[in-house]
Amino acid sequence: MLKVFRGWIDRYFSDEEAVLLVVLIATSLIILLTLGTVLAPMIASVIIAFLMQGVVVRLRSWGAPHWLAVTLTSILLIAILASIVLVLLPVIWHQSARFVAELPRMLGEWQELLLLLPQNYPNLISESQVEELISVTAAELGRFGQSVLSFSVSSLPVLVTMLVYFVLVPILVFFFLKDSSLIVNWVGSFLPHKRPVMSKIWQEMNQQIANYVRGKAIEILIVGAVSYLVFTLLGVNYAALLAIAVGLSVVIPYIGAAVVTLPVAMIGFFQWGWSSEFFYLMLAYGIIQALDGNVLVPLLFSEAVNLHPVAIIMAVLVFGGLWGFWGVFFAIPLATLVKAILYAWPIGVQEAQHPHAGEEV
Repeated sequence: MLKVFRGWIDRYFSDEEAVLLVVLIATSLIILLTLGTVLAPMIASVIIAFLMQGVVVRLRSWGAPHWLAVTLTSILLIAILASIVLVLLPVIWHQSARFVAELPRMLGEWQELLLLLPQNYPNLISESQVEELISVTAAELGRFGQSVLSFSVSSLPVLVTMLVYFVLVPILVFFFLKDSSLIVNWVGSFLPHKRPVMSKIWQEMNQQIANYVRGKAIEILIVGAVSYLVFTLLGVNYAALLAIAVGLSVVIPYIGAAVVTLPVAMIGFFQWGWSSEFFYLMLAYGIIQALDGNVLVPLLFSEAVNLHPVAIIMAVLVFGGLWGFWGVFFAIPLATLVKAILYAWPIGVQEAQHPHAGEEV
């Protein structure tokens, strides 16, 4: 057994760069798991810098100097953040308050519908099962109400933290955009001068992650805006809340669209019942999802991610469990990173150069 293990070590870790790569990956994981909350502003700034780098590149291509391109991009970022705080958040707060106020009426209608099930389908469901379901739901809603109340009581530190983020993040983004090449060169100075595997992984993932982040942000914006326009034209209640949910659902492949269908259908049903308006809503929602998957995604992500759907779902579950929303958001590029590391591993390079080295002639 010891001989087999030693042979495996010699096979995959005989290269110095492979050992260093494992150390860097392990160190990064430990830092993110232990100091992720402390480094959250830094991580958010890096992500936003990836988003805004395209604007800097476009301005540079139009002849603007680097300092002017970075300054204009930072001003654009501040304008976007101010619009979110002054325009979007008040709308979300108002519709959330309306939803909470109308929630008892919706629950009453839902209970009446459930109580009709034993009468219409006595062989499938009994009154005791319906009453148990209602009691469990009421208990869960009570816990949710307590959580909302405790959050509202303790929301002052959260608001202070958000205020710090709104001040700190734009400053960090400005310096990341301004000195990105200096930062990359500084980090590279601690690595070996000859690092072909790391360079290959970095070049591939730098382009893929940047394109993915920008493409996903544009997809969220377009899907959310189109959903809000359609819901508003149809007269759907809580159009802003539903549009935000539909926009954010594109972050989770395959799962998000299925999950967000439930609140859209429930809001439409409680508003109109089994009417033509309800079916128009579901038809419009289905068209939005179809256009997103078959038109928008191929346009934004011209280079398809060559990952099996099972691998994507596993990546969403694993990285989402580790890092929450950001783990879900970066599940696909992180899975692509793992795949790139496996393919670029030194033993893989050697075998690619000598594919018949182990065969007998």
